[in-house]
Amino acid sequence: SGLVASPGFIDAHTHDDRLLFADPQMKAKASQGVTTVVVGNCGISLAPYLSGGATPPPPLDLIGAASDYRYRRFAEYLEDLDGHPAALNAAGMVGHSTLRVGVMDRLDRAATDKEIAIMRERAIDSVADGAIGLSTGLFYAPANAAPTSEVTALCAPLAAMGALYVTHMRDEAEGIIDSLDETFAIGRDARVPAIVSHHKCAGIKNHGRSPETLAHIEAAMAHQPIGLDCYPYSASSTVLRPDMVARSSKVIVTWSRARPDFAGMELSQIARLMDCGEIEAAAKLQPAGAIYFQMSEDDMRRILAFPQTMVGSDGLPHDQHPHPRLWGTFPRVLGRYCRDERLFDLETAVHKMTGLTARNFGLKDRGELRVGAFADVTLFDPATVIDRADFANPTQPSAGIALTMVNGTPVWDKGRATGARPGRALRRGRDAGRQWTAQGSAA
Repeated sequence: SGLVASPGFIDAHTHDDRLLFADPQMKAKASQGVTTVVVGNCGISLAPYLSGGATPPPPLDLIGAASDYRYRRFAEYLEDLDGHPAALNAAGMVGHSTLRVGVMDRLDRAATDKEIAIMRERAIDSVADGAIGLSTGLFYAPANAAPTSEVTALCAPLAAMGALYVTHMRDEAEGIIDSLDETFAIGRDARVPAIVSHHKCAGIKNHGRSPETLAHIEAAMAHQPIGLDCYPYSASSTVLRPDMVARSSKVIVTWSRARPDFAGMELSQIARLMDCGEIEAAAKLQPAGAIYFQMSEDDMRRILAFPQTMVGSDGLPHDQHPHPRLWGTFPRVLGRYCRDERLFDLETAVHKMTGLTARNFGLKDRGELRVGAFADVTLFDPATVIDRADFANPTQPSAGIALTMVNGTPVWDKGRATGARPGRALRRGRDAGRQWTAQGSAA
């Protein structure tokens, strides 16, 4: 009585690859009404890669240690999920950076034809095993030296298999238009649908550019299938990098292997304690992660309101002091931006979290309430739903989510996890798949 019944929310962009095993109740997401997570983003997937005990390079270390990279094939990762089910469903992508680390002796160069052939074979095998697509993190060191042609060569054979291309682009700052064009070219030349991850205009110099980028995306959508997602915050989070410190108004350290006691502190405060500048302090904390206040709220609101924008949390669940988006993204959209600020109506907000995402990722019988679909259902109170996680206390469950049901079984009820684990590993072909169409619509 008095609650909204919605399709279960689909998190379009996560790094929950290991969290599905580390916290199979998936409290951070189930407490938000999320019923399905898309993993393997930003070029990072746990499979197919055997670390051999070697520490994975950043950003692979964001989602797991050497012992977590133990899967020779993508099928082994999915089978592990089958054998140890989580509370939520998961659809996975194979990561380009993971492929490179597993094949190449050096990552600061383009792959050779022989290396591309090996990576292509592993990508094809991964999609055949059930991966829904290939993701890249061209912004990051393990993939930054890869030319456009390398990525296109890996995506091209996946087109006939109904796979996607999803990317953390090479540049979300001054070079954002060029990076969008690169993304569109890869999708167009390989004939695969392309999704732009966590779209933003990063850096103070780029505030106010969202009308330009959204118009550019909309124009491309008229000719090829393009998607995008974003999270409802004006701060981002990833590994700690000096170039990102320089373009941010404030930086919070989320973890540091050298100084774990500094997690949750502002970098400016840490620099004072270390009696050095912020760039030098960042170097002394490595390896480390950070939250960067580098986007404009107006840009974020404009991107979130764009009709084709999906919602994705991009949370980093293994950070010592994570960005609050991990626990608060979906209720924040419903409470702050839909109810309080009226950025869009309730039906639009729900569609951005459900049907739109299911369509873009080709998730079969998910994202809508109808006879014959899977019973992924969220009940929430539209009057009280809101995020409670913030930058000081980032792991607080949200308010107003009454029930989260996955495949017909409640996993979150009256403010707590039920302990049930009915989630499924979703596989391309059986559960997902999307084909290229020249007009950009899903097939």
